[in-house]
Amino acid sequence: MSESTVDVLPELKQIVGSLLFAAKEPLTVKRIRKAMIETGNGFGGPYEQYAKATDEQITGAVEQLSEDLEKAKVGLNVALVAGAYRLQNDASCGPFVRALLEKNQTMRLSKPALETLAIVAYRQPCLRSEIEEVRGVSVDAVLRKLIDMQLVRVVRRSELPGRPWLFGTTTRFLEHFGINNIDDLPGSKELKRAMPVEEKKRETTGTFEEIEKELGKNRQPADEMVADESLAALDEEIETGGNTSETKNGDVD
Repeated sequence: MSESTVDVLPELKQIVGSLLFAAKEPLTVKRIRKAMIETGNGFGGPYEQYAKATDEQITGAVEQLSEDLEKAKVGLNVALVAGAYRLQNDASCGPFVRALLEKNQTMRLSKPALETLAIVAYRQPCLRSEIEEVRGVSVDAVLRKLIDMQLVRVVRRSELPGRPWLFGTTTRFLEHFGINNIDDLPGSKELKRAMPVEEKKRETTGTFEEIEKELGKNRQPADEMVADESLAALDEEIETGGNTSETKNGDVD
């Protein structure tokens, strides 16, 4: 290792920034530290110092990077989503990014899909019958579409007679809407379990639109979903090949 190479070794903040830039998905502190340990063990020499970086040091580097980006106003920021860090463009620069990527047409979840997704998010784990009780219509096809898009997953079976499926949201849901955990969802007392059914049906008018507006600030584009499939097919798929959706999204408890 030459003296000149040692002189240009990057700071911890630079390493974190490069990893966030190169990653295809949000990175946890644990994953960042693993990359540093592998680099230190693989290259040795002066790189071994990076293998000794602690979680606190890495978190501090992320915070410093975030502050520097905000001060520099370079159109990028560090966001904490689903318990991991992601480098993303500023929301105000979104229209320009969509134009560059030829995604000028706004792609949004359909209203039935958004309503169903909101109920699952606020009441999870919940039964299909609970969702239909609030919406007043069948949710078979829409629920299947949400599962296909990895926004909703099968959590487990209920202990009720017939052992129906219980549904919840996924890590992809958190990433899609740019939130760290379910507690960050905007408040919505209309969807609480304690509310009487009739009162709940009267007061949910407009609730989903408000939720969509609030969540839409940070969410990523999603394809329009069309309700055209049956949950009966989902039940059969889960029973026979069944663990695809659950395994794919099993990182959310």
